[in-house]
Amino acid sequence: MLRVYFTSEDLARVRVATGPDYLWEISNSVQTLQRADGRREFGEWRRWARPRLPESCRLLTPLLPPQGCSPDFLTPTYGDRESLQAAVDALVRTPRPRLRADLTRVAATRRLPGWTTALADGDGAALQRLGQVLGAYHRQVMAPFWQRVRAHIDADRVLRVHGLLDGAVDGLLAGLGPRFRWRPPVLEADYPVEHDLWLNGRGLLLQPSFFCWPTPVTLTDGALPPVLVYPIDHERDWSCAQPSRRPDTDAALGQLMGHTRAAVLSAARTGASTVELARLLGVTHPAVSQHVKVLRTAGLVTTARRAGRSLHVATAEGRALLRSGECGGGAA
Repeated sequence: MLRVYFTSEDLARVRVATGPDYLWEISNSVQTLQRADGRREFGEWRRWARPRLPESCRLLTPLLPPQGCSPDFLTPTYGDRESLQAAVDALVRTPRPRLRADLTRVAATRRLPGWTTALADGDGAALQRLGQVLGAYHRQVMAPFWQRVRAHIDADRVLRVHGLLDGAVDGLLAGLGPRFRWRPPVLEADYPVEHDLWLNGRGLLLQPSFFCWPTPVTLTDGALPPVLVYPIDHERDWSCAQPSRRPDTDAALGQLMGHTRAAVLSAARTGASTVELARLLGVTHPAVSQHVKVLRTAGLVTTARRAGRSLHVATAEGRALLRSGECGGGAA
């Protein structure tokens, strides 16, 4: 079990990450790719990704096994969250003491390959090689789905905002899902080992993760900036339409003309349920569902489901389309 201990100061410093973290998603997906469970969530993606995995990327599996600890330095804190290169650069700059401490800790639990000795010594070539492998892995098996990853995390952020608005920080922490139990001042979570995280006034970054499975993740070293990475819900068919077989965007957008769909998309900017949309627009629930389906097919809306409630959220592409004013006209 994981226990996160809050003070009153920590409760005022709880934050939700602004989007996906490249290195957490890579690390979590490498582990998820090696697992056999979670077939509904990841089965199609695994079948698609495994044959495409470059041979060099197999260097990652000893560092990121499906069970057991992993080096903290693989998921550093960095500023520019919009750039994979910024994340890799932060990793490559990891100080030698951190590299050695992390790899020594991991080596105490399992045998590591010989090449990690150079990594532990802070060898620049070994670090650059690791950075290249991470980039290649992302390009091959994650980048084709990255818009969907971002859309799902955007939707989860809206869920967190609703929890915060409805119940303050208590509502935010209590609404993280069935794997969590908020018993003030302690947040408990299902975890493969016993682990206590004392925040001591530093606050906590909640990082939603698309590929985190099946339990949340945190850093082993409690002295590092506190972060709690948690799994989010997935649309059932998120990976069934593989990148090479995505629906034609122009054809999908051709179905979008009309005031009602434009209004649905506009209301979904900050998240809205089917019931809320029907009441706002004065249409039936089935009509809302049909409009949302078209918007979702076009990649402009994603749907998050929690406790029997469907929350429809405009994606980054949907918000860009709203800003451009392209949804402003047409027949109802």
